[in-house]
Amino acid sequence: MERMKQLIDILNNASKHYYQLADTVMTDYEYDRLYDELVDLENKTGITLSGSPTKNVGYTVLSGLTKIKHDSRMLSLDKTKEVGRLKEWLGNNEGILSWKLDGLTIVLKYNNGELIQAVTRGNGEIGEDITHNARVFKNVPVKIAFSGEMVLRGEGVIAYSEFNKINEELSDDEKYKNPRNLCSGTVRQLNSEIAARRNVMFYAFTLVSAEGKEFGDTKTQQLDWLTSLGFDVVEHIVVTSKTIENTVVEFEEKIKDNDFASDGLVLTFNSISYGKGLGETSKFPKDSIAFKWADETAETILRDIDWSTSRTGLINPVAVFDPVELEGTTVNRASVHNLSIMKELQLGIGDKIKVYKANMIIPQIAENITKKGNMKIPKKCPVCSGETEVRKLNDGEALYCTNPNCNAQIVMSLTHFASRDAMNIEGLSEETLSKFVKNGFVENYTDIFTLNRFKEKIKAMEGFGEKSYSNLMAAVEKAKNVQLPNFIYALGINQVGLNNAKLLCKNAKSNIENIKNITEEELIEIDGFGQVIAHSIKNYFSNEKNLMLLEKALKYITLENVQETDQDLSLAGVNFVITGDVEHFKNRKELQAKIEGMGGKVTASVTSKTSYLINNDAFSASSKNKKAKELNVPIITENQFIDQFLNV
Repeated sequence: MERMKQLIDILNNASKHYYQLADTVMTDYEYDRLYDELVDLENKTGITLSGSPTKNVGYTVLSGLTKIKHDSRMLSLDKTKEVGRLKEWLGNNEGILSWKLDGLTIVLKYNNGELIQAVTRGNGEIGEDITHNARVFKNVPVKIAFSGEMVLRGEGVIAYSEFNKINEELSDDEKYKNPRNLCSGTVRQLNSEIAARRNVMFYAFTLVSAEGKEFGDTKTQQLDWLTSLGFDVVEHIVVTSKTIENTVVEFEEKIKDNDFASDGLVLTFNSISYGKGLGETSKFPKDSIAFKWADETAETILRDIDWSTSRTGLINPVAVFDPVELEGTTVNRASVHNLSIMKELQLGIGDKIKVYKANMIIPQIAENITKKGNMKIPKKCPVCSGETEVRKLNDGEALYCTNPNCNAQIVMSLTHFASRDAMNIEGLSEETLSKFVKNGFVENYTDIFTLNRFKEKIKAMEGFGEKSYSNLMAAVEKAKNVQLPNFIYALGINQVGLNNAKLLCKNAKSNIENIKNITEEELIEIDGFGQVIAHSIKNYFSNEKNLMLLEKALKYITLENVQETDQDLSLAGVNFVITGDVEHFKNRKELQAKIEGMGGKVTASVTSKTSYLINNDAFSASSKNKKAKELNVPIITENQFIDQFLNV
């Protein structure tokens, strides 16, 4: 009984962080292991205690958003890690196998063709109203060609590529752990500008109701209909017990190239009447079951924890262990994320641990078998030997170096300053800057512009010579002419990535003096900014040392305003829809990026506002072709698009 109480407390705390705080205090692997242990104890004893996560659907999410009660309860899915169980569950029926996307489940409601409401899953009974954000999701139709009331469910996700791009613009203590956490935080923003910038995607997986619409008895017909209305539907394949095993393998082989996180698959009966007739349990529907990958694990020995100091002073723990083979690659390191997880795992040197790849991609510690718990939290920074301190971070714990002159922080800040999207100084790598700092050539970013003072010493360094030195000086000289947004981004102001730097410069009329003197109230008024960003910017330009360095830097550099007119915006005001296969571009996304880069717009569905439908099969009987013909929207091929809009 005591173990059951302990498991309930641990699992509910993890769920609180996951659902309420968009945070992670344990790995999915560890959560599943403890959850399965609790289920086993409940089955053996016949006892289920109050508050058990095996009976509760989820947590109510706390925020400033309006709470909405769902029309029908949203249940979690029973799960298995065995393909044999899927075959047994499906029996002689036909099923649909699809991705179980790792994002945020959202319910959309339409009436008279208009999107009128979007609600998060929440605790399954009550969610949060995020309609303002759903309207700016990258691929959600705000108007559809169906006049009755319609309700559907789907997953809001942010692609790995988008996730990586966003994280690159954040300081280390602000970075998100995974796309799911980023998406969860994004859709709950009160300012929809943030959701628009982060390119949230929505993939429909269930039609709940469609007033007056008649279907056959299969869910595939419903999904096809949603596609015809302009929705992106989760990838799915019809299976039988004879084909399901091979289909699972097909999905598995796609994981390494998948731009979206998934934590398994979902199997649903294709027959609507059969699925409904099965009913549901207190927690699970009986018409669907989740399949989670049986993660390949390997036992190894923990040899050390590497402590890596970032430019903000955050010291990240990374587990180092004896090399093992996982999912076809050799791994010997895994992020521990934070001190909270390290303590939860009770890590110690020499521990026997199990490691795996989360979603078959990211190395993680699954379990600590021996739990020596003798891992010491360093009291000194591994780089500068300055004092460290443990700070609260999103209700977790993080380790920081307190020395503002720490070489690691200096090196990482300088590396950021010289990076491609900042000053773009070729040849100034982290390794080179580390040597320059160690030798006393550079103390702050302004010293980069006077490196010629150390000409002979640099040329004498290992890996340098006359040519390397000349190339570096040429790169430094070239960087002295820089666009203002790139320079602002290079300063490394917390919360100010390149996009925010561009917004700041635009609102300050591309004038550095305006930026220095802008008030916090004026900053808050900028679309996409809020109190945190505004305070961070104002705080930076109120710091005397920062202003002194800025004045010094301005003696060496020339700030260039962004020349908006140089950009080809010949497609401004032209709306496209793309369907079918493409030949001249890698994929439809590349074609879409080309159009948007020229000022055009790409939407998911054909409407009266559509200027052109691009389809290499202009004579197909697809729903988009039919709609285009009904609305007299021109249907052009990819070649015609290139000839008409690119070869001019």
